[in-house]
Amino acid sequence: MYKIMLADDEGIVIESLQFIIEKNFKGKCQVEFAKTGRNVIELAEHFRPDIAFMDIQMPGINGIDAMKEIRKSNPGILFIVLSAYDKFDYAQKAINLGVIEYLNKPVSQKVIVEVLEKAMKLVDENREKRSNDLMIKEKLEIVVPIIENGFIYSIMFQEHFTEDIDNYRNMLGITEEYGYMLALVSGESQKGNYMTNAVGTSIKTQMNYQKIRELVKEEYPCIIGSIMSNKIAVFVPCENKKLDYNERIDLIEKSRNLARKLKNTLGISFRIGIGSIRPLNESMESYNEALKSLLNTTGSVAHVDDVTPRYNNEEGYPVDIEKSILNSLREGNTADCIRQANVFFDWMTEKYPSGDMNVKLKVLELVLFAEHEVFLSGGSNYVFSGREDYLAAVTEFKDSTALKSWFVSKLTEACHNIVIKKEENSNSMIKKAQDYILLNYKKDISLDDISRELDISPYYFSKIFKEYTGTNFIEYLTNVRIEKAKILLQDNEKSMKEICGEVGYSDPNYFSRIFKKYTGKTPTEYKEGGMV
Repeated sequence: MYKIMLADDEGIVIESLQFIIEKNFKGKCQVEFAKTGRNVIELAEHFRPDIAFMDIQMPGINGIDAMKEIRKSNPGILFIVLSAYDKFDYAQKAINLGVIEYLNKPVSQKVIVEVLEKAMKLVDENREKRSNDLMIKEKLEIVVPIIENGFIYSIMFQEHFTEDIDNYRNMLGITEEYGYMLALVSGESQKGNYMTNAVGTSIKTQMNYQKIRELVKEEYPCIIGSIMSNKIAVFVPCENKKLDYNERIDLIEKSRNLARKLKNTLGISFRIGIGSIRPLNESMESYNEALKSLLNTTGSVAHVDDVTPRYNNEEGYPVDIEKSILNSLREGNTADCIRQANVFFDWMTEKYPSGDMNVKLKVLELVLFAEHEVFLSGGSNYVFSGREDYLAAVTEFKDSTALKSWFVSKLTEACHNIVIKKEENSNSMIKKAQDYILLNYKKDISLDDISRELDISPYYFSKIFKEYTGTNFIEYLTNVRIEKAKILLQDNEKSMKEICGEVGYSDPNYFSRIFKKYTGKTPTEYKEGGMV
């Protein structure tokens, strides 16, 4: 159904248009009309036409001005101008208003029908586009929260690869390298520094999650995680590493306003903790700060800088480089660890004179911390007296070159031990898997069977097995079976059915197809002398 509005002060024109529309588009159109500019505007407001035939010269407000006014409340309307005036300035103004046709009276029935068909086609296209846009919006409302929650989980718990985080950032349009975390904690009411009835309120919070998202996003340009117990983690991207005083005050006021909105709109009480700005890979620290800030106050909103004493490094201290050394170490990235260690050492020796005890103590501190990480990773066994010569060695170095060499070599050794341990664990697992396959290839074994035997998840096993063998589990098992079949086919005493069963296949036809796929020959061809 198309809504068509006729605007003309001549009754005969309106009657003619009504007749043409009824004759050629019977049952497809709802038609209303008006004869003055003011009445046309009023009619358009409540009728909401898809298409309007407009005369230029009407009593009161002229057609051009009427179209301008109608366009404000109904931007999608299609105008067709019928005018007895063939004036360029009228036509130009009409074109600027998005008029699809400017017709000079009198107009034949054929032209009217053609123009209407064109307009109806445009209406259909606009409706379809609108429908598709709504469908996409509906899907996004389902998908975006899932993507946002994946991003929150990844940056907080670091269950990610770098490319995964980059993908999340591209999908969510995040260009900033820093951000702070909010902790929204719900409850029935606040008692001291905690919220009562967390479990009961979490159910109500879950039921109102979509509305909570809307209210939170009204206050912050943020990414919102899912509900964890009675808590919601929120990430707010930032370009700068620190908020100035006024920005912090504005942020606290925004958060207070949000807590009031949530209470008034949903009847759920919230406390909001705010962590410090940190790089993405330190988001969990910011979230923990947000939670701790709430423990240190009875207010509804708490910022970590207000309630928690924080340590400050001396001006110019390369804290980012120091963190990079330790992150590279934990990841087993030896090259990056060495590079960052050299940069850090050079900073120390430039800042302090060669051989300064402060440099030596920092070197010893980082080496001991690195080796502690190795112990935690299982990269080496802890021996209480294993480092008794470290202090003497460090204090006896006479020049920075020797101290630097010792420092880098110890970090390299620590990194190497972490890498070796990871490889040993993986190699041991792969060896056990290969042994299991050799012992059980005759059986109907699966990825789940071997994962259960190794006591690891099928996903992790499949990933590691492919990395170390260059092939997936099924292909590896099939290759073992085919090689065993080749040996058995040389025994003329065994039937094809017996050989098939001995290499784990119950269906001879299937075995034959697999054998030919891997060798280029059927088992019979291979047995008769075409060995490969």
